[in-house]
Amino acid sequence: EVQLVESGGGLVQPGGSLRLSCAASGFSFSSTAMSWVRQAPGKGLEWLAGIDRGGGYTTYAESVAGRFSISRDDAKNTVYLQMNDLNAEDTAVYYCARGWRYSDDKPEPGARGTQVTVSS
Repeated sequence: EVQLVESGGGLVQPGGSLRLSCAASGFSFSSTAMSWVRQAPGKGLEWLAGIDRGGGYTTYAESVAGRFSISRDDAKNTVYLQMNDLNAEDTAVYYCARGWRYSDDKPEPGARGTQVTVSS
């Protein structure tokens, strides 16, 4: 059974930073590209970033390029999302997902999500 356990969310002031983690199990993590996606209140799922199975290549949505950074630790079966210079538009539930550019309209069934709220 695929499980994706996100953590690290919380309340942060505008301009602040957070680092999200996603612990994966139930599949061959080191052989799988990974993505981060988010869902803001009343909006659809938005793909944010992808990392290849070796960790050597990354790709980002324009909305987060230059502010967010995706990375992975295959020894820990974990993918990370470093988020800097956060603003109110970044308020959402954040999920990780399998794939270079996850494109489904809903999170993976095994993903729990972590809430990020940007507010003063």
